[in-house]
Amino acid sequence: MMDPMEELFARTSAQIVPGAFHLVDWLTPGEQVMLGQACQQWAAPPAGLRRLRVRNGQMSVQTMCLGWHWTPYRYTTHCIDTDNAPVKPFPAWLGDLGRRVVADSLGGTYQPDTALINWYEPTASMGLHQDKDERSLAPVVSFSLGDACVFRFGNTENRSRPWTDVELKSGDAFVFGGPARLAFHGVPKLLPGTAGGRWNITLRESGLVRAVLSG
Repeated sequence: MMDPMEELFARTSAQIVPGAFHLVDWLTPGEQVMLGQACQQWAAPPAGLRRLRVRNGQMSVQTMCLGWHWTPYRYTTHCIDTDNAPVKPFPAWLGDLGRRVVADSLGGTYQPDTALINWYEPTASMGLHQDKDERSLAPVVSFSLGDACVFRFGNTENRSRPWTDVELKSGDAFVFGGPARLAFHGVPKLLPGTAGGRWNITLRESGLVRAVLSG
């Protein structure tokens, strides 16, 4: 039986704004283990984790890609900013997870072909930004593993208020599309925990055609 205090503060899934959904404990413990092990494997070189330099300086978060390689501010088929290795493939089972969570939230079809995977050390953060380098405006799907974080979900116009701060814990999913697809969002901080860091896996539809835009 759930402890009365735990029941009082039980987390529930919710729509944050139209088009944006926080799904609590969406990943099963087994799926979390599988996804965490996969992240460890993907992180290794070639085409592994690296620390990006963006307009405002070097990011504290380390990142890597599947399917298409993202480097500010475009997609390529090779890791042109590191070892020039071909990007690792986007696995079908990861796309299946994305389709399931979209069906549980926004609904509709979903065919993700790329993932950006971020590793947050305990002191890492990410400033407010838009995911706008894709040619498709299909939803973005985000999975969280490890330490909890404060996820700041803002408006589509600028980095100023209004925004909503959401606590994302290991196993949570967050989906945003439709009117919220280009909302500014970021991670001001991680919350103290025992995982020693956080994995964030975000799925997107690139809208790119490899045969035309290879290289």
